[in-house]
Amino acid sequence: MKILQAILLISVFFISLVGYAETKNNDHLLPFEGKHIVDFHVHVAGLGYGNSGCFINDEMRNNFRFRFYLMAMGTSLKELESEGDQIVLKKISNSVSTSKVVDKAVILSLDGVIDARGELDKAKTQIYVPNEYVYEQTRRYSNLLYAASINPYRKDAIERLEHAKTQGAVLVKWIPSIMYINPADPAIIPFYKKMAELDIPLLTHTGMEKSFSHAKDELADPHRLQLPLSLGVKVIAAHIATTGESDGEENFERILPMFKQYPNLYGDISSLTQINKLGYVEKVLKHPELEGRLIYGTDWPLQFFPLISPWYHLDQLSVADAFAISRIKNQWDRDVALKIGMGLDKRVFHEGSDLFLQQ
Repeated sequence: MKILQAILLISVFFISLVGYAETKNNDHLLPFEGKHIVDFHVHVAGLGYGNSGCFINDEMRNNFRFRFYLMAMGTSLKELESEGDQIVLKKISNSVSTSKVVDKAVILSLDGVIDARGELDKAKTQIYVPNEYVYEQTRRYSNLLYAASINPYRKDAIERLEHAKTQGAVLVKWIPSIMYINPADPAIIPFYKKMAELDIPLLTHTGMEKSFSHAKDELADPHRLQLPLSLGVKVIAAHIATTGESDGEENFERILPMFKQYPNLYGDISSLTQINKLGYVEKVLKHPELEGRLIYGTDWPLQFFPLISPWYHLDQLSVADAFAISRIKNQWDRDVALKIGMGLDKRVFHEGSDLFLQQ
């Protein structure tokens, strides 16, 4: 297979010399009329510039990932200092506005670790993106939507949840493995009941977490989501648990039976094209229980080479389509085209809006 891929890549090089891709009609890769797609999984971060309230702790700033993330967000330390953390959301809005098919992006807040007093533990929190910051910034752009993040161990967690609802938050975001949340903890049942009452979906990371300096992966075991699901919370399992194992079982295999058991369980397709998840789109397509339960997301800003490339998927893409996708400039259009090219039905790209935004 590696030899075959090398031969194909060499072939692509010579094809590019004659401008082959420019003569090909690539409409089949973006088969949508107008801009109606919503990206439900867009991260932002900051360093506190512009009074954003964001921070990244020293451990994460000293991690090799930090520079990559700045590059991926299209910014620099100098620009953040001069323009404020807000420049990142402006860049996202501008990029979404030039997309041919993506209309809006859901911007995710990110709460931190909570101590025994029910307050933020800054020392243990790797990245913090306050709700109020994301709320205020998304109000400035018609193509950005607000998602809150509330650690249920906060002493005022339910009050924060009610406030987020009044502000129009479209969902609540968790990364249990870095926020130190046990989704199966009976102590947070009142929080779940309030979520169900307010009809606020929970988008929560499932599977192994490798985007941070360290993580408690056991907290992202999809089986731990049975508690909120049993209480009527609409749960979106980010990445459909497509990495890691729990109790000796692959997390992806572990979550699949839950889709039949819980009609309120969904999965987002963000990050499924990353190099560490090769073959998972093909696996998803083989499971009919996921039909109508998949939500579109990108996991922005994790859309850069070498993390993602159409050339990693030549077992599912033609050489011509891989070349055409690689030439798409807008990163949202490129992401959609890659996933369409790999076989995902175009209905997947509208499920989130139909289910959670009532558009």
